[in-house]
Amino acid sequence: MSPLDRRRFLLSAGAATAAAASPVLTSLLAFAQGEKAGRFPKGFFWGASTAAAQSEGSPAADGGGESIWDVFLRTPHATKDNSTNLIADDDYHRWKEDVKLMQQIGLNAYRFSISWPRVLPEGKGRVNEKALAYYSRLVDALLAAGITPFVTTYHFDYPEALQRLGGWLNPDSSHWLADYAHLLSSRLSDRVEHWLTINEPNILWGFGNEVGMMPPSQKLPETDLVRGAHNILLGHGRSVQAIRAGAKRAVEVSLAFAGLFSLPASHDLKDVAAAREASFSVRKAKVIPEVPPMAMLSNAWWLDPIYLGKYPADGMKLFPDAGKLADPQQMKIIHQPLDFCGVNLYSAPTVKAGANGAPETVPDPPNIPRSHYGWAVTPDLMYWAPKFLFDRYKQPIAITENGISLDDKPAPDGRVHDERRTAFIESYLRKFREASGDGVPLKGYFHWSLLDNFEWTQGFTERFGLIYVDYATQKRTVKDSAMRYRQIIQSNGATL
Repeated sequence: MSPLDRRRFLLSAGAATAAAASPVLTSLLAFAQGEKAGRFPKGFFWGASTAAAQSEGSPAADGGGESIWDVFLRTPHATKDNSTNLIADDDYHRWKEDVKLMQQIGLNAYRFSISWPRVLPEGKGRVNEKALAYYSRLVDALLAAGITPFVTTYHFDYPEALQRLGGWLNPDSSHWLADYAHLLSSRLSDRVEHWLTINEPNILWGFGNEVGMMPPSQKLPETDLVRGAHNILLGHGRSVQAIRAGAKRAVEVSLAFAGLFSLPASHDLKDVAAAREASFSVRKAKVIPEVPPMAMLSNAWWLDPIYLGKYPADGMKLFPDAGKLADPQQMKIIHQPLDFCGVNLYSAPTVKAGANGAPETVPDPPNIPRSHYGWAVTPDLMYWAPKFLFDRYKQPIAITENGISLDDKPAPDGRVHDERRTAFIESYLRKFREASGDGVPLKGYFHWSLLDNFEWTQGFTERFGLIYVDYATQKRTVKDSAMRYRQIIQSNGATL
């Protein structure tokens, strides 16, 4: 069925009847009714994202424990500018001010993570009640401000105490995450309906344990690499079960995955097929020029077990040890029903169909816009990645992160005129809306990030925020891009 015929079908009375029994068709119909006016679906979540370890600061306050990042940041030259996250945005103390700024921008949703070692200083067992009280107050403030909380349980800040017990190689590791997720759900799900189990498992495991660029900074042999990844997947699945088991009300659950996709050089079916193949193949690929080829970043290696209940065939060939782990009962645990597909999208390479249709990389144009980080600006990613994901996994799409790093500075008038970020937001959201017009159901968009913050090994050298932070004074300045985002939100995308 063509995209046009699909939209006509959805608008028919018969489609409306079918949609009543199908959440996916309901989402499609909601878009089709809004798309005529050039808007996003009714009930669309317009948000921004942060992570505890990047914005809160004061990790040891009120009895918080250490994460693997806290240990890593004590080593010399751990970050590009030798900075740490001990203060970051001081959001642990300034959250009330930041909730007011979210209201000023017009957000109706906010994705944030809860610090695992702040809540469980030893990673398991003893609960730090002061930490849970902090997050409970934040949730209450968000709801009072009309902002829907989306909670990420685990966003990179793995407890150091658990790492000393073997981390994700410990057979009990998946249960540790699930127990933590159950605790959070049992305490907060009376008010929090939307949950994300893990942020970017492919990034934390690939960069931390395949090439050792991030903590725990180790290069594991293939057998351990596969076993640890499998335990993370089990941790996700058991956490989904735990969140639902501890829930005081109906909840929606997914994860936030780092989508590393390829774009087709044209709309020719051969190029589209090549881009799809490149996006879901499991192979050792060179992602960063100075870093050895990596396999653990591959989309399908993680998403196929989660959404389809099986490891991809090419991944099993590359990592035969996975066959020993993938017994039906464990795959059933991993393959828990999810409510949407959360994906973090930033930039993507372009491919075309080469010999025998195989993907062949197309060099970026020499004048392609780039972020301060050096990432190419590729708005088409917001069309093709949601389309590929929905075609394969049949889940509504939420963009849980998307943004651009720039070298922002206040102008003489005191404002931050970040025209390039404004242009980025507009171009990426137009393409996201276009995907919806071609039948992809959309759930929400969360800009990365609400605030300029601590960007892991880059320290404070990259600014992704809608809000400028003077790290010396902690003064916040709402950027021009945030005000443009407000206009887009108020019109539900009609002003794009």
